[in-house]
Formats: sequence, C-alpha cells, structure tokens
Amino acid sequence: MKSTHRENEFYPTTQITEPAYNQDIRVRAYELFEQRGREEGHDLDDWLQAEAEFTMPARSEIRRVAA
Repeated sequence: MKSTHRENEFYPTTQITEPAYNQDIRVRAYELFEQRGREEGHDLDDWLQAEAEFTMPARSEIRRVAA
C-alpha cells in the first residue's frame, strides 16, 4: 500500500548544523574520560565540564577585562 502523503511532509530533512566548538567539546570530553581511566558512566559530567571550559572565560581574561 502506497502512502498518500509525501515522506518529508512530517519529517523535514532540514539539517541543523552544530556550533563550531562542538568538535572541540567532544575532543575535550574524551580527554576527561581518558584522564579518569576510561571509567564509564560520567559522559554527561565530562561533556558539561568540557563545555564549561570552552564557554566560560578564563579567570585571567576576566581579571584583564575588569582592570
């Protein structure tokens, strides 16, 4: 039986691009995983830590701007 609606009508194929730093976060999260001895179960923690490192300015940058 053929479908009466177009396949993409309900599931558009628009691609969503990742932020440019997503690959950097992915690599850093993997580094954190390896530093922990490849202990599983901390993937979200590693991702959030890596994301924080890339999105929060370093303290030295904050001091420089505040001065």
